[in-house]
Amino acid sequence: MNASAYDERPWLARYNVDRPRAIVPEFTDALAMFRATVARAADRPAIAYFDATLTYAELDAQSDALAGALLARGFARGDRLGLYLQNTPHFIIGEIAAWKAGGVAVPINPMNRARELRAILEDSGATFLLLHRYLYRAIAADVVAELGGIVAITADEREFQSRDDVRVLPAEHVAAIAGTLDFTDVVRERRGERLHYPSYLAGDTALLVYTSGTTGQPKGAMNTHGNVTFIAQAYRDWIGVRDGAPIYGVAPLFHITGLEGGIALALLCAAPLVIHYRFEPGVALDAIREHKPEFTIGAITVFIALMNAPHAARGDLASLTAIYSGGAPIPPSVVERFEAAFGQTIHNAYGLTETTSPATFQPFGVVAPVDSASGSLAIGVPIYETTLHIVDDDARPVAPGEIGEIAIAGPQVVAGYWRKPDETARALPGGRLLTGDVGFMDAQGWFYLVDRKKDMINCAGYKVWPREVEDVLYTHPDVREAAVIGVPDAYRGEDVRAIVSVRSGASVQPEEIVAYCKERMAAYKYPRSVEIVDELPKTVTGKILRRELRDAAKARMR
Repeated sequence: MNASAYDERPWLARYNVDRPRAIVPEFTDALAMFRATVARAADRPAIAYFDATLTYAELDAQSDALAGALLARGFARGDRLGLYLQNTPHFIIGEIAAWKAGGVAVPINPMNRARELRAILEDSGATFLLLHRYLYRAIAADVVAELGGIVAITADEREFQSRDDVRVLPAEHVAAIAGTLDFTDVVRERRGERLHYPSYLAGDTALLVYTSGTTGQPKGAMNTHGNVTFIAQAYRDWIGVRDGAPIYGVAPLFHITGLEGGIALALLCAAPLVIHYRFEPGVALDAIREHKPEFTIGAITVFIALMNAPHAARGDLASLTAIYSGGAPIPPSVVERFEAAFGQTIHNAYGLTETTSPATFQPFGVVAPVDSASGSLAIGVPIYETTLHIVDDDARPVAPGEIGEIAIAGPQVVAGYWRKPDETARALPGGRLLTGDVGFMDAQGWFYLVDRKKDMINCAGYKVWPREVEDVLYTHPDVREAAVIGVPDAYRGEDVRAIVSVRSGASVQPEEIVAYCKERMAAYKYPRSVEIVDELPKTVTGKILRRELRDAAKARMR
């Protein structure tokens, strides 16, 4: 009986009346999608990076040259190219070159250290690695030497910041690092070469994207060409992104949000993607003022940082007609503060690496409800062709309003984890993704995210979800960012602890924050202790690392 509540898809009534109820993919091959854009919009800007702009014709030529260099050195169909880069044009050139050479792109977090890099290279079996010079010198040289059989192509992180770099690439540059190929050299060497492009099926792997590892060892999610093109079109059609309208790539390009809500969407819409190495609030505001993007999606911590930037003004984000946030829960109070600061709203999105970015979107221009019982802001409704169920521990659907695990089925769900059949069978039984996230659906078809299963705190037998406590903390006028964890307690089993950073100039004391929460929630939920820090640890995508905070707290208690 419970399954019928989801099978009836009540969320369809929430869709915008001027948007489709379903979509038919225009492309099932990411390379074909890019080539179609080059054919119709070769002279349009593809990448805006500091003082330079690459057109689609230039992006096509440089990815051709890099693909030719890969093929000339033994790259074969199905091989993997690692992309260990910041948000620079090299990343996009490398991703497209991997497809042109018949292979798979493996995005790698540029914050990864040697142990993490080694694990991904070893697991993926990447035979080529495109990376910045500083990363090679500081981290990758020893890893590449140890693993053997990997061709490193190093890129000067200062390239592409001026128009001259784009047009001809610098005639003079620093000599290649010994033992590596130089990006500029190999592109110049093969420039103008004609390639025979491969074709792909929808089920062929386009990207091998490693999970963030916030809950365990990273796994390589096999995002297919069909996944990539479906989600690019879903972004465009759901939000109404205009053809050719600039997109602000604030999310890291190695992350599934940057790969889809940035690169893939731009390639589909023949739009310029505005990027600038890595996120810094002042630089971000300058880029938005200059390039006037119309759409962006990023972690909520990005928008908190923009609100707190010293010289932010109300009109700075005026060009952004659509702003979405995903990757971490959004406290309703932050949305209210953002609207007060900039006059624009943040729309919610929810997805995972395994769903190739969004599984749910807040309908554009529609106010998302806040659940009266938990105070949670709705994460939206399932997007085109997508079904969500809330299930119990036996994977059986629960009734609307009841809390359980979020399970997702749809064209964006990955084929599985690279070389991990047991993990695939466990997380994707029958092709439906068991997310490990806890939430519920209301009677109107809106979905709400409560928390991660593994983050639940057990206080004397009572369940406490950190997200609910964090939402209260964010309403405190002096709190900038907050995280809640469970810490061992001899009497209660676990106690609730809050770790917060405060706004510039604030002088609030921990006991004041405890008292504030105590007035606003049940006795077993409010934090018994509060720690004030300068910054909370985060992934490069802006997701706060509760696990790192828990480990630090346990280490101090030993």
